[in-house]
Amino acid sequence: QVQLVESGGGSVQPGDSLRLSCAASGRTANRYHMGWFRQAPGKERDFVAAVSWTGGSPYYTNSVKGRFTISRDNAKNTVYLQMNSLKPEDTAVYYCAADNSYTQVVRTPEYWGQGTQVTVSS
Repeated sequence: QVQLVESGGGSVQPGDSLRLSCAASGRTANRYHMGWFRQAPGKERDFVAAVSWTGGSPYYTNSVKGRFTISRDNAKNTVYLQMNSLKPEDTAVYYCAADNSYTQVVRTPEYWGQGTQVTVSS
């Protein structure tokens, strides 16, 4: 099993940047593929980005390509989501997720964090 705790959310203006962090704990936490999802008010939870357990194979939804970067530090059991050029439509609760299958981590991950709010507004 793995436990996930997100941090780094907040309220920013359009064009600003934020970095979300997700600390993973568990005996084999650094062997899980990791992802980020988001859920805007009144909408379904959507995939944002994923990275393999080695830190390779980053994959993004089209709407964040070129603006968001996913990375991980296995020594710290932490995955990051660097978000640049934020837009109001990026406003959502952001969730960290983990799965031992890369195919599943971008679809229906087994493990979830509690979420962190990101609000982009002028």
